[in-house]
Amino acid sequence: MNSKGNVNQENIRKIQIFDTTLRDGEQAPGATLTFEQKMVLAHQLAKLGVDVMEPGFPISSPGEFAAVRQISRELQQVEICGFGRAVKEDIDAALKATQDAERRRIHMFLSSSDIHLQHQLRKSRQEVVAMAREMVAYAKQYVNTIEFTTMDATRTDINFLVEMVEAVIAEGATIINLPDTVGYALPEEYGNMFRRVRQEARGGDTVQYSAHCHNDLGLAVANSLAAIQAGASQIEVTMNGVGERTGNCSLEELVMAIETRKAALQVGTGISSEHIYETSRMVSRAMHFPIAYNKPVVGRNAFQHESGIHQDGLLKHRSTYEIMDPEQLGIPRSMIILGKHSGRHALKHRIAQFGVTLNEGELETVYRQFKEVADEQKIVTDDRLLEIVGHSVRQDEAVEAYSLIDLQVVAGSQRARVASVTIRDQRQGMEQSYSGVGDGPLEAVINCIQQAIPVAAEFEDLEIHSLSSGEEAHGEAIVTITHDEQTYRGTSMHKDIVLAAAQAYISACNQAVMR
Repeated sequence: MNSKGNVNQENIRKIQIFDTTLRDGEQAPGATLTFEQKMVLAHQLAKLGVDVMEPGFPISSPGEFAAVRQISRELQQVEICGFGRAVKEDIDAALKATQDAERRRIHMFLSSSDIHLQHQLRKSRQEVVAMAREMVAYAKQYVNTIEFTTMDATRTDINFLVEMVEAVIAEGATIINLPDTVGYALPEEYGNMFRRVRQEARGGDTVQYSAHCHNDLGLAVANSLAAIQAGASQIEVTMNGVGERTGNCSLEELVMAIETRKAALQVGTGISSEHIYETSRMVSRAMHFPIAYNKPVVGRNAFQHESGIHQDGLLKHRSTYEIMDPEQLGIPRSMIILGKHSGRHALKHRIAQFGVTLNEGELETVYRQFKEVADEQKIVTDDRLLEIVGHSVRQDEAVEAYSLIDLQVVAGSQRARVASVTIRDQRQGMEQSYSGVGDGPLEAVINCIQQAIPVAAEFEDLEIHSLSSGEEAHGEAIVTITHDEQTYRGTSMHKDIVLAAAQAYISACNQAVMR
């Protein structure tokens, strides 16, 4: 780092990103993936730029074995990791599943803490060291790169941990993984463990070190950074932090912490950040794991702001309240959320996105009405906002190109879903009805609307959120479309979620048309 605090690329140390989304991540309850889903996600993770991929646990099932084998064959640009327990059957399965990989390693694990030895393995320390030696020596006959994990390292007696690491290094292990298996460690403790093992184990300075942290106390990323500062050169992560219990170190959080604080950490990764958001959404959908609103980097609120002070600062210069650029992460720019804390600048900005310009008097009138509505509901959606504008100041002028007049859907278990909509073209002053079918009610509705609005817009994404509970519950729909390589997002809220989605889709299309 030079005197101005800038990054000197010559001094940047490369951190390998070891992705275990398809192995440890899939072990989260309910996260099981099909063969096809694994293949799609594996290709996406390779596109993201992970250095090492652990695509599964080959011994666990025929399907898992087949997926690891096929990924090994297709993804020649990524190092593939065959995972198993420190037993011959697991190692044999991992060796066979990864035999077609261009680059591969065997990753075996064996418990090291007295808690695990006494209550799970029911073996002595000496027996465990003998097992570790035997299995590393066995695998070394077939592969050069062997990663050995001392499971529950952070609750292991440090002297025994050093002894165990020495033993596997002597037999040919090339990567030592010291995991925080139960998310127990504090960052200072975790970093010190790495330093002591590196310094005290014979041969400890001849191998690579890896960190694998779980998030039970919310410290997985912090502990991983502590490991980096203590000399680890590989971090094991999952997309969205998925994994057993509360999950693993989150790929996107770790990578962006490194990228954002590169000058302080003096390390970097090979991740292509523009693919982070897309990969995150794909993993979320495939595993049916929703992403928390306040999830760092990829959560809905990560780059959205309701506070008027924040909105005003952001509209003047992004860096006032954002330390990362969402567009560099592949995240659509939608930083303004309109609610009771929003100010005039944000309101004017959002209205302008629909091609509507208000003078000061009109803005003040709309703002007063907006505040009344915002006090009654959590957020003011696009369709409601345009309704306010129309009622308040532009009664004789269309503020949206198209509006939904009527919608009907027929759904049933034994028939295709059929929908009909009536759309008003505000500029032409004409109403027309359209009908369509689909596998689901929303698909049928979208097919109708696409006939009505002559914009070659691709339906990109739909988010549906419950805003309350009980019989009076409302749902919020957020629809993203792409048109001419630009992304547009529309929002709506209604008790009928299909109607809300239809209105949100029309809102997004209106932005594309008005632009």
